Amino acid sequence: MQQDLSLHPSKPLSNARERIANWADAYKLRSKRRLLLGRAFRKRKQLTEVKNRATRLAPDDILLFATVRNEHLRLPYFLAHYRRLGVQHFFFISNNSTDGTSDFLAKQEDVSLWTTMHSYKLSRFGMDWVTWLQIKYAHGHWCLTLDADEIFIYPFYETRPLKALTDWLDTHDVASFGALMLDLYPKGRLQTNIYTAGQNPFEILNWFDSGNYFIKRQLKLQNLWVQGGVRARCFFANSPPRSPTLSKVPLVKWNRRFSYLSSTHSLLPRKLNHVYGETGGEKPSGVLLHTKFLHLAVEGAAEEKLRREHFENIDLYQTYYDRLTKNPSLWCQTSSKYTGWRQLDTLGLMSKGAWI
Repeated sequence: MQQDLSLHPSKPLSNARERIANWADAYKLRSKRRLLLGRAFRKRKQLTEVKNRATRLAPDDILLFATVRNEHLRLPYFLAHYRRLGVQHFFFISNNSTDGTSDFLAKQEDVSLWTTMHSYKLSRFGMDWVTWLQIKYAHGHWCLTLDADEIFIYPFYETRPLKALTDWLDTHDVASFGALMLDLYPKGRLQTNIYTAGQNPFEILNWFDSGNYFIKRQLKLQNLWVQGGVRARCFFANSPPRSPTLSKVPLVKWNRRFSYLSSTHSLLPRKLNHVYGETGGEKPSGVLLHTKFLHLAVEGAAEEKLRREHFENIDLYQTYYDRLTKNPSLWCQTSSKYTGWRQLDTLGLMSKGAWI
């Protein structure tokens, strides 16, 4: 896939009509960004502060923002992983959690916590709430914006802290860092192994699809749109273009004027979406190891189908949820066993680029 990314350089606008269209898009997107920031300001009233420890922030602290619901099992490993990488403070929004998630997070000394009972879908899938907290606390900080089932890795992550990566990005005047969301799954049915809190999820989830990805460049937002992998193969085989988007920009040097547009798939201003090689070379990139397919996916599928909170067009995902409730096996003969980031670099699913 990596070679494909380098095949999408920005092309010079060839005539006045294209230049005018580009300026018109830029104007519309500036207006859209102002609307999103105003929307986040209004939605701030939906948040109830539980623990605010943000007064302890240092100017160069790396921050993490996440909206969660009933993630008590995933959070111990999630927090441990990001603490090891060097995240100094976590901002969580707990949305309608009933499993002890909020109580657990409130006890963590490096966590600030808000709760809300309002609709996740009507808050742009939590992004309105996150954007408000980022306006208020994230300006000038490097920030990760993630889901609780996303484990961010990058080249050399075991030996180089996140601060080494952000320092390199600062030195090269780069404000955003892209990642492919890579679904991992077990060999056998999803409920063969029961995950326990604090366990390394990759003891269970250690297989992935290595090659069935397709990419297109969105001209208006100037970002890459990546789809494919196991969800396209197993749940959207008859309509791959409707499968979930896998390209994300989770790491950003934040400014209070920034806003995510569609989850963390794209941002405004759109220059932040330039996380791929534009002149034939490769930029460093990472991977979000996606822990969706633990046994929790089977247990939660029926509930999420009824809640209808996770997708804009839920009717497209009825079969997806129905299949999950049947405890499927996602493994196939072409599945690859996960061995680490160097394997993903070799496969072109992440890149060292010039960061060696």
